[in-house]
Amino acid sequence: MHVVVMGCGRVGSAIARRLEQIGHSVAVIDQDPEAFRRLGPEFTGRQVTGLGFDRQTLLDAGIDSAGAFAAVSSGDNSNIISARVARETFGVQHVVARIYDSKRAEVYERMGIPSVATVPWTVNRLLRELLSVKVSELWREPTGKVLLVRVTVTEGWVGRKLVALESATGARVAWLVRFGEAQLPTPATVLQDGDQLVVALTDELTARVHEVVERGPQEGGH
Repeated sequence: MHVVVMGCGRVGSAIARRLEQIGHSVAVIDQDPEAFRRLGPEFTGRQVTGLGFDRQTLLDAGIDSAGAFAAVSSGDNSNIISARVARETFGVQHVVARIYDSKRAEVYERMGIPSVATVPWTVNRLLRELLSVKVSELWREPTGKVLLVRVTVTEGWVGRKLVALESATGARVAWLVRFGEAQLPTPATVLQDGDQLVVALTDELTARVHEVVERGPQEGGH
């Protein structure tokens, strides 16, 4: 997959190097050509000097063939604008933006673009968002036996009852986020495209949750 990263600071350069290491093609955009030195001599991707929300700059970075876009510059406004351009103008499927202002981030989540702050988000968690991993760990209680994971509802589960997913995995859905609003599920809750579930489970169930989410419901499921 081709990935465009806007911002070549510590986070952007680390994401770009990691993506290239795991086999993706990468282009990095930054206003300051000196910033590209952070990428190191081994980096072979494109380095594009310019504004991350400028149409021609994005085209020079290969946005028209990109499967993912990360807006991780130091400016909220630049990140918001460039992420919207990537999603709305170029139709990039996986877009993530780093937003410092928590109120802005909340509004932005409702637009369907994951927004992450610098702390406690790490490069690994940004990468999971960017590469659309469907199940990611959020929290683990002190004994380590029970954890909360975030599950992105996959196509096969859209239109199915949430209780069917619980039955198939053995896990319990604590709450769901729909259109940026958190809500407690009921036995009648039907899963919709874009739903994010927060699921409680034990380590023993983790592999099964991954499998069921990716595979979708079995024939005859409800």
